[in-house]
Amino acid sequence: MMIQTTADPRVRMRKIAVLGLVAGLLLTGCGRDNQASNGTETGKAIASGAATGTINLWAQGGEAKLLPELMKDFEAENPGVKVNVTAIPWDAAHNKYQTAIAGGTTPDLAQMGTTWMTDFSDAFDPKPAELDTSGFFPSSVKSTEVSGATLGVPWYVDTRVLYYRKDLAAQAGYPEFPKTWDGLTAMAKALKSQDGVKYPLQLPVSGADSFQSMLPFLWSNGAQFISGDNSKWTFDTPEVVDALKYYQSFFTDELANKNPATGAGAGEAAFVNGEAPVLILGPSGLAQLNTAGGPGFEDKYMVAPFPKKVSGTSFIGGSDMVVFKDAKNRDGAWKLAQWLAKPEVQIKWYKLSGSLPALQSAWKDPALADDKKLAVFGEQLKDTNFPPTISTWTQVSAAADTQLEQIVKAGKDPAAAMKDLQAAADSIGTGK
Repeated sequence: MMIQTTADPRVRMRKIAVLGLVAGLLLTGCGRDNQASNGTETGKAIASGAATGTINLWAQGGEAKLLPELMKDFEAENPGVKVNVTAIPWDAAHNKYQTAIAGGTTPDLAQMGTTWMTDFSDAFDPKPAELDTSGFFPSSVKSTEVSGATLGVPWYVDTRVLYYRKDLAAQAGYPEFPKTWDGLTAMAKALKSQDGVKYPLQLPVSGADSFQSMLPFLWSNGAQFISGDNSKWTFDTPEVVDALKYYQSFFTDELANKNPATGAGAGEAAFVNGEAPVLILGPSGLAQLNTAGGPGFEDKYMVAPFPKKVSGTSFIGGSDMVVFKDAKNRDGAWKLAQWLAKPEVQIKWYKLSGSLPALQSAWKDPALADDKKLAVFGEQLKDTNFPPTISTWTQVSAAADTQLEQIVKAGKDPAAAMKDLQAAADSIGTGK
């Protein structure tokens, strides 16, 4: 889902469907650590010299509206090239790419949501070895890796942090957000005692991608629910079960609502009026909450990284740039992808669009480093993970959604739920 782009970068922050987005965020196999990329297959070298010819680029949402302005700089640096940007609505993009791949009518270069990388991986050209991605957030690089090949370049990123009403937290005795799981529980109980607070925490309960949305709790407990080589599911483990017991406790203790309102803007409204003063959002939440709360509200809340158990790992999403095997201007497309990865270009794109840079060095720019809320996103991005880049994850995730709903709403024992999910996942397989 995209938010309308405006002139102010902080108002232009938007949510990328990274959880399917995770709708999809926000993104690599679950349980793999944040070490450097290990994709092995690389594409043929890029021809030397400036880019030439016509490059056809497809992009979605607000990005497609803003890219032509950025492309003027690329064309000025490469006088022999012309970039044609085609805008595709997010809700039609998946089908559009499917049709183009089947018909051999793909563009040269395309913006690809991180959770779509496995869907179309057979159509992507492997990244040339000379295109260096070592400076990107490691988890963003992992989103480009499928079956041992690196199939794109990170463009921009999205991650989830906890938003909290710092005014209400301070009244409850918490001038700073807790850094541990035990601290989060204690703060939630303290907030519960405050006038007007009904359910301190807003947490995923049920529905599509609800399990993906709560993955940070599993990752932060050291849970690995798929083997390192993506060949076997491992849901039925103490780490997964214990994380789900902790998660369930918020609903059992009425610190989170098991039947929250689901209408548009309901979560933001509950945050603004203080009924539910802690929630999990990506950077788009800055604009959403500032708008919902009105003038001055931005001073009443702050953001914090995920509290730690074994770690404080969140979800990473965003978009990658991919080149298609059927590209008519393959070298030009890779040169454009490489140009988009330059620090100065990443910063200019952030200032133009509000999209958070995937390149770590870009976060040293004052536009990001001097903003206290955005700086928290930068810190969280150093500890992130991404769902398995395998074709069966969508089916397994749907089965996990069902089990999560039973844990939250029916009080099902997490150990029993994970045994059932393990059986379902084994039946679905990993595509190996």
